[in-house]
Amino acid sequence: MFFVDMSSIRLQKVIAQAGLASRRAAEEMIRQGRVEVNGVVVNALGVRVDPDREEILVDGQPIAVSSEKVYFLFYKPKNCVTTLNDPQGRKTIMDFMTDLTVRVFPVGRLDYDAEGLLVITNDGALGHRLQHPSFEVTKTYEVKVAGHPTEKALNELRRGIQLDEGRTAPAQVEILRVLPHKAWIKIVMHQGWYRQIKRMCDAVGHPVLKIKRTRYGPLKVGRLTPGSYRTLSRKEIQELFRTVQLDDNKQAG
Repeated sequence: MFFVDMSSIRLQKVIAQAGLASRRAAEEMIRQGRVEVNGVVVNALGVRVDPDREEILVDGQPIAVSSEKVYFLFYKPKNCVTTLNDPQGRKTIMDFMTDLTVRVFPVGRLDYDAEGLLVITNDGALGHRLQHPSFEVTKTYEVKVAGHPTEKALNELRRGIQLDEGRTAPAQVEILRVLPHKAWIKIVMHQGWYRQIKRMCDAVGHPVLKIKRTRYGPLKVGRLTPGSYRTLSRKEIQELFRTVQLDDNKQAG
């Protein structure tokens, strides 16, 4: 069901205002079935929406239109879903960000049992580019695995593993520390396929026991602890914009 009132505007205009595309390109996105409103695919150009009341997704990712752009770094704890709500009643990121007064969305995802950094924003243009494969935004993970990976296994991870989607892109992989019967390794990669790290490590015979994302592009975990978040500094926002080749003048002042 779509809300139609005096505050509603055409869907393609909302997409354009979010900075994802020109009005004409947004119309083409709608025709191609790449846009959803309240969980329903929309492919007609006459639909009007209220972006403050309705959930709008482009290519499966939420967009937001607001005069005030906000940017946060959130440390997602384990056993928390990277969504705004969960029909199964599990904890979501919004259970830890209860004082926000603007609608935001997480950029990308982390597995339910993984922890680490997420960018939270209402800047649709930035969020879209951070996740687009062409910009190859790197993420750094500390991964605890069963057993002690050999140099051969590490080299396989570095070169790429054949998965259902294809061969994974080359990654930076190194041993951080060795424990009895386990090891911590660091993986730096830009891809984000479904459960990719777990499947890569399974393929070389070292099942994952724990995953922690410690860096997202130029952003570092710093003093954040599970469940906490902070506002990004202006310098950090500028670094993110440069990473995905966005004009600094489009960011919130």
